[in-house]
This record gives sequence, structure tokens and C-alpha cells, in this order.
Amino acid sequence: MDLEPRRVSREHARVSLKNERIAELVRPFEGRKHDPHYLAFFACFNQGKFYEAHEVLEKIWLPKRHEANGGLNTGLIQLAGAFVHLQKGRLRPAGALLKLAKEHLGHYPAAHEGLDLDRVEKLINGWLEQLESGLYERNPFTAKGAPMPGLELQL
Repeated sequence: MDLEPRRVSREHARVSLKNERIAELVRPFEGRKHDPHYLAFFACFNQGKFYEAHEVLEKIWLPKRHEANGGLNTGLIQLAGAFVHLQKGRLRPAGALLKLAKEHLGHYPAAHEGLDLDRVEKLINGWLEQLESGLYERNPFTAKGAPMPGLELQL
């Protein structure tokens, strides 16, 4: 009989903490029409918490990525990831993710799941234009007076 206390691996502890943080972000959105992870994504994104937005949506994307909205969630995760890269000054990876996000989101109608995807495409195009016009040497995200990107849901 092993009387030694079980040691929790660092990885298990990290995953557990991550799941707790995600649960905290999602909790305020429970009981609504849309999945609370989907709604929490927008709340995080609009607060500039792009990494958290990515993590929250990834939780439902992984098991459902081959379903009807798999590409939508992929595109939104890539969009959040692009802004994580912009926050860290990684301009080329940000541009690549913006292009991938645009591609994935382009497979859905203009209005889908409460999201105006035409407006999202304009947002993506605007950020791409700023990156490309600066030859990926000037970070539009950190420029003085740069607007915070925002996504609006019509629920």
C-alpha cells in the first residue's frame, strides 16, 4: 500500500489553473442563447485580453472544430492570435494570422451567429493595410492613438 501523497505534475497543475481561469471568464455568460465560451471570447477580445479570448474559444473549438461553426471559431481564434502577436511586436506572424482569419471567416454569410462578418473583414483589412503599408516594420497596434480593435455581437 502506497502511503505517499500523490504528487501532481506541474503540467496537470498548469492545465487545472488554466481551466479555472477559463471557467471564471465564462461564468457570467452562462444561461444565454449562445455558448458562454463564444460570448466570453468577445468580452475578452473587446477588453484587449486577446490571449484569454483565444484560450476561451479554443475550449469549445477543439471538440467541435469539424462541425458547422468550426471554421468560424478557427477564424476568431486566429484573429485573437494576430492581436497577441501585435501586442508582442511580432508583425509578420500577426499579418499571417490576419490573412488566415479572413480566409476562414470568409466562408460564412455576412451576418452569422450574431456577428457582422463584413465588419470583421473591414477590421482585418484595415489592420493588414497598416502592416503592409509599414512594410511590417511599424506596429500599428502600438502607434500613438491606435484604436483598440473591437467586435460587436448583435444578440
